[in-house]
Amino acid sequence: MTPFPLSHFSTALALVNPLAGTDQGLATWFHLHLTPLFVAVLRALCEPGSSEFVGVALFFAAAFFIWKRWWPSLASLIIAVPGGMLLNELIKLLVQRQRPFVAGPFVDWSGYSFASGHTIGATLLFGQLLIFVLPFVKSRAWRKVSILAAVTVVVLVGFARIALGAHYFTDVLAAMFFGTLWLTFCFFGLKPLHRARSKNTSDGLLVEDVALVLIPVPVIEPSEPAPILSR
Repeated sequence: MTPFPLSHFSTALALVNPLAGTDQGLATWFHLHLTPLFVAVLRALCEPGSSEFVGVALFFAAAFFIWKRWWPSLASLIIAVPGGMLLNELIKLLVQRQRPFVAGPFVDWSGYSFASGHTIGATLLFGQLLIFVLPFVKSRAWRKVSILAAVTVVVLVGFARIALGAHYFTDVLAAMFFGTLWLTFCFFGLKPLHRARSKNTSDGLLVEDVALVLIPVPVIEPSEPAPILSR
């Protein structure tokens, strides 16, 4: 049996892609309107999804979890973010889709296009941080603000990668989809790990424990007589 060449995945993707016209149209339009100032702004918007930014954020988050001895949270972070980014690299090697533009005054990237590495990096990082932060946020308004902020960062990163000509529109959509799917898989797949932690509180505080610590609770000393309420 003749093996199916990996390069044929890219051709198949182009044939079944219903947004092929949109992909090419957006890539061409932005490529014709790039200026040095616009490129500088776009590159700044890309930073939250860069491997350097993600690496630094992971370092500080991991250091915090180690300090608090929150081992399940540390495991979730490592599996969700670096693990998802590695899977995306495998997808790139499998599909082997070429970049929209491989030459030009503002083209300085290499590798394959599908799916966007910057976009999935931002999706995984800020999505996982959101999962960690939301249980601590009691205000519904602030929860909405947190979600909106995370989504905005991911969308801006994806937009910048499209505008720079580094990725097609569908590359960015796929990265958001794969990132969200992987975070969902990790969230439910690692639930047993967090349940096991709830049975052994010696390895750090649980989210519920921290919430109780943050809420001031009046305490009556045993030595003091209980107050008598008059009717």
